[in-house]
Amino acid sequence: MRSVKNMAELEIGQHCQVEDCGQLDFLPFICDGCSGCFCLQHRSRAAHNCSGANLKSEDLKPDHHKSILCTYKGCEGRELVPVLCAYCEKHFCLRHRHQSDHECEKLEIPKPRMAATQQLVRDIVESKKGGTASKRCRGAKNNETAAKVALMKLKMHACGDVSLPQTERIYFQVFLPKETKEKSKPMFFCSRWSIGRVIDSAASLAKLKNDNNRSAAKKLRLCHAASGEALPLDHSLASWINCKETPLYNGGNIILEYLDNNVQFLEDADSYLE
Repeated sequence: MRSVKNMAELEIGQHCQVEDCGQLDFLPFICDGCSGCFCLQHRSRAAHNCSGANLKSEDLKPDHHKSILCTYKGCEGRELVPVLCAYCEKHFCLRHRHQSDHECEKLEIPKPRMAATQQLVRDIVESKKGGTASKRCRGAKNNETAAKVALMKLKMHACGDVSLPQTERIYFQVFLPKETKEKSKPMFFCSRWSIGRVIDSAASLAKLKNDNNRSAAKKLRLCHAASGEALPLDHSLASWINCKETPLYNGGNIILEYLDNNVQFLEDADSYLE
């Protein structure tokens, strides 16, 4: 009787928790899924039909690098960091971050602003050149004719998005910031693009630093070659091509330069074209 009792006291290990097994194992296996004790034969999750296997596998899935889907209709672009429109407060990919590119519901109609801007440009042009109205008309006509001649040359050498249809391409001789080694570069853009998107494309083609998404940094701006005006980022390129007062010409010149946030005109625009 005493020997049986001593054997019971000396019993070590644990029994396998599989109902039809119950084997005493001196070195039992602890399942990291359900925390049960099992023998060598039933140590795998499949062997003991682990109840915590599915839950555990889901918990082990990494939950990082979540991307944010662009809310523009039909776009499946994603970004790892939020790109929030300051006006409609929706998330977009870099391609659709400008108001005109995602058809922002709070986009202001540019026509009234365009009229006021063009009046200001007229005043500046008159003060700079001091010419008569007839001279300005002849100058505009000459610029248009020169642009048509230049367009034929630009089409042979310009770089841009080759997937753009020929009917939507607008060609420019883009004069680059003065700090760059290259003076100018022929490029083409889509007429439907916003000025902001044109700047992004030009910066990429010319391999320029583009910090337009940083509030404190100098911004790359596209400037009118005649007046030096920094074109509003939310205007479309087509609206300036079709402008009657101070239009941009397909085949003409345009200036790309870094400006401070509060600067709206490039003072020495003429010096870029010399």
